[in-house]
Amino acid sequence: MTKTIGLLVMAYGTPYKENDIEPYYTDIRRGKKPTEEELQDLKNRYEFIGGLSPLASTTDRQAEALTQALNEAYKDVEFKLYLGLKHISPYIEEAVEKMHNDGIEEAVTVVLAPHYSSFSVGSYDDRAQEEADKYGIKLTHIKHYCHQSKFIKYWANKINETLERIPREEHNQTVLVVSAHSLPKALLESNNDSYPKELHETAEILKQDSNIIHVAEGWQSEGNTGTPWLGPDVQDLTRDLYHQHQYKNFIYTPVGFVCEHLEVLYDNDYECKVVCDDIGANYYRPDMPNTDPLFIGAIVDEVKAHF
Repeated sequence: MTKTIGLLVMAYGTPYKENDIEPYYTDIRRGKKPTEEELQDLKNRYEFIGGLSPLASTTDRQAEALTQALNEAYKDVEFKLYLGLKHISPYIEEAVEKMHNDGIEEAVTVVLAPHYSSFSVGSYDDRAQEEADKYGIKLTHIKHYCHQSKFIKYWANKINETLERIPREEHNQTVLVVSAHSLPKALLESNNDSYPKELHETAEILKQDSNIIHVAEGWQSEGNTGTPWLGPDVQDLTRDLYHQHQYKNFIYTPVGFVCEHLEVLYDNDYECKVVCDDIGANYYRPDMPNTDPLFIGAIVDEVKAHF
């Protein structure tokens, strides 16, 4: 007999239409409305990448691909998909309530972020758990999957494909910039958070498993809180690496993200490229995982290891 299990896929969320931008930004700011200048700055960034972020549709496709892959991997379990977002409806709490209304008693949770931080993935899990406890739903949390071999293979393949576009004699003048979303330093230090260590391990394994010679680690998309965040920022890092080593080619792999969205399409493809253009270096950024079978398979393997 097949047992139905909830699959709660959680993600950051993004505005669906222009009218969503202000309430979305207000939610990110914990209820504090943005100023007109702040709101316009965000609107300008969306406009620059084509109007709005493709994140919403990609998140839907990733969640559906994961559900299908899990249902193929398990013969005695049917996973029923629920999508829960952090900053826009359907919110995490709404998804858990819907699970309860559907009679779901047990579920697996997955956050569309490969590296664990109590500030990011942990906060999603906590919100889901608090709501699930109201209904007696048992949750199994998948905390990370950055160490899974298929996740590494995806990025190693992309790095090698990019290197093939660069003349072999320039490979020693090429650097890989491995990055993730920056987070406030004080919050991470107070929890002895594993987040920086996990990014470092990813960078080390990618250097070992790909044909890249030089690797650097950076952080991006820092929030404007007036407090120190993890660094160096990828833009500053790019300039420093150029001045120290005169690299001709920069390959950016924002491995802390899982698809093309504002932070990649603007912070990497625009802001980092501006720096590369300024110093006279070549900018490269491989495709993000999106629904690639290796990426989806990495999450499936992590689920199988815990459920």
